[in-house]
Amino acid sequence: MRFDDLPLGQRPAGRWCLAADWIVVDTPQGRRLVEQGEVVVENDRIIYAGPKFDAEVSARFDMGAALIAPGFVDLDALSDLDTTLLAHDNWPSEQKGRVWPQSYVDRGPYEMYSPEELVAQKRFAFGQLLLNGITSAAPIASLFYREWGETVAEFSAAADAAQEMGLRVWLGPAYRAGGMVVNDAAEMRASFDEARGLKGLEDAIGFAQSIKGRDLVSPMLSPDRVETCTQTLLERTMAAAEDLDCPVRLHMAQGLMELQTVQSLHGKTAPEWLQSFGALSSRLLAPHASVATETDLELYRDAGVSVIHCPLVAARHGGALRSFAKLRDMGINLAMGTDTAPPDMVLNMAVGMMACRIQDGHTSITSAQMFDAATMNGAKALRRDDIGVLRAGAKADIAVFDMADSYMAPRIDPVQTLILGATGRVTKATIVDGRLSMRNGDVAGIDMKAARAAMQDQFDGLVAKYPERTLGHPPVEQIFPPTFPLMNGD
Repeated sequence: MRFDDLPLGQRPAGRWCLAADWIVVDTPQGRRLVEQGEVVVENDRIIYAGPKFDAEVSARFDMGAALIAPGFVDLDALSDLDTTLLAHDNWPSEQKGRVWPQSYVDRGPYEMYSPEELVAQKRFAFGQLLLNGITSAAPIASLFYREWGETVAEFSAAADAAQEMGLRVWLGPAYRAGGMVVNDAAEMRASFDEARGLKGLEDAIGFAQSIKGRDLVSPMLSPDRVETCTQTLLERTMAAAEDLDCPVRLHMAQGLMELQTVQSLHGKTAPEWLQSFGALSSRLLAPHASVATETDLELYRDAGVSVIHCPLVAARHGGALRSFAKLRDMGINLAMGTDTAPPDMVLNMAVGMMACRIQDGHTSITSAQMFDAATMNGAKALRRDDIGVLRAGAKADIAVFDMADSYMAPRIDPVQTLILGATGRVTKATIVDGRLSMRNGDVAGIDMKAARAAMQDQFDGLVAKYPERTLGHPPVEQIFPPTFPLMNGD
């Protein structure tokens, strides 16, 4: 049987082998690049990775001029339709629908999408992750267009989708105790309803307990951005995480608005505030850290917090981690997230390397260090040693990249070529838990072309509703004007 004839969503029978011109292999001595290597898989595990495998296999699939590598670990993986794209050329955020106006709050916030649309978004997002060689993901979505938080029902459906499509996920509905509101004078303030936040945590704990034991789905607690949380909510979250033995993801030290809000509310930066009541922990995944102070970073290091680096979305809005090299040298675990559309980890690695070198010089970071952040460091943040690596005994979570792509020429070292080429579109196949989840743009369990059209319709419908939740309720064409004036035939 040819590789292209293997059924999507299934494990090949028996002990089977993938061969390629290059393989990234993890050994007791460290990570190595093998030329003319092979990876042998049986059920959900890798049983061999290295030079030619001499024992018998049920099938050998030669991928040719390809790079076989551990699948990417994305700890801030987009699971909805990215509204940050609307802010790319449109500001200030409080006048462009990125903060609820008081008039919208007074009429009652409501869901901008139907339950069916929310589930469809997650399925499409999971498909996009697999297209980009991402095998493990902690999904993230915006609460800007939600009535309050995410629901157990949509996450139960997301868990089923991950199992069906073949994506390893850490899931938990986002909850919060408050949010930012802007008044008619364009002044922002934090508004809280702690009881509602605690109910969200209670629901999230129930969901976490309900999914324990599923092979591709693990629990995570997901309080929303730090400025939307209270001390009680975070204290109870960290205690629940200990009971559940799961990670907690909390966005903090990520922007000026958050920094000013938290300092106004608590007289401290977000990491300082969490440290004051014992909420910093090695369970904590902290996306961004782009406005973290020296003291904040020291607190992260001392508590064992993992920083989730999302270079593309930060750079699009003029931000950057300051810097990858500095945090690495401090001993902070740096993992990666995509956090925007497209969820292209290869592009994120490229932007991350550029941002670091602009700040700290050409020799401050290597392709190997960035590749490790996108794979094994993410596994470390999740307290796993069997994902993000390619070795005997590890989970068979594998990505195959085309090294004969005509747009990436000349080819040099395959890992450097991948990052310099800066696109995950050269991903030929994604294998999760030994199952073929994606091959040549086709994803198990979903028609991506049809889903793409449906998602565009959903997004266009959301944009049409923006005047309802934008300060002063201006028309859409004023909130999001075209790049150049439209020609009207005059």
